[in-house]
Amino acid sequence: MAEATHQRVPGDFGHGPLGRLTGAVYWFVVVAVLLLVAALPTAVLLLLLDRSPGNAPFLVLAAVPLGPALSAALYAVRDRSRSESLTPARSFWKGYRLNGLDVLRVWVPALLVLGIEGWVLANAGAAGLTPAYVVVLAVLAVVVLLWALHAVAIASFFSFRARDVARLAAYYVLRLPLVTIGLLSLLIFAAGVTWVASDVGLVALGSVWVWLWYRNDRPMLDDVRRRFTTP
Repeated sequence: MAEATHQRVPGDFGHGPLGRLTGAVYWFVVVAVLLLVAALPTAVLLLLLDRSPGNAPFLVLAAVPLGPALSAALYAVRDRSRSESLTPARSFWKGYRLNGLDVLRVWVPALLVLGIEGWVLANAGAAGLTPAYVVVLAVLAVVVLLWALHAVAIASFFSFRARDVARLAAYYVLRLPLVTIGLLSLLIFAAGVTWVASDVGLVALGSVWVWLWYRNDRPMLDDVRRRFTTP
């Protein structure tokens, strides 16, 4: 009788505690690197553009490639608990290919609104805006960003029309306040990391931040699946 042999596939670190930990670290590192690669145009443009008030719209528009990159990272993070083998690169690029265009349909309009608001806020003094008006614009910008991230999450996992994704994202901003507050906390955390450790620190934690984002938005995604899709 021939002796059975076990062939280890690439990326298989075993099923013990150390193997599972190594596999998780491997997955997050690969996703973080791929997120950086996919968002490289954004990083380059941010480095080249001066952070002057006049460039506020361009700084926001430089984030266009970031939408599909975040969507692909979300898709790969979701696959971490679904895939039997460690194939983060395959999951990432599959998500990028499947969802990139759908995500851009909601991401770009949000960036246009944020660009206009950023320009107005950057020139608030010259335009003579009152403090109350500045606060209203700032709050509106945060709401638009929260809506955009909800929309990216929905578009990453469901094949809805762009206008339906937009409506669902707006609905869930208010429908699930704890999810929205959690997402706001993640944005504050990202801003804090950027302030303390610059953009490099945020890039290093990119895949972890996306994982936290996915975990936070799962109640919303589950509710969308339950209420607006056919089993």
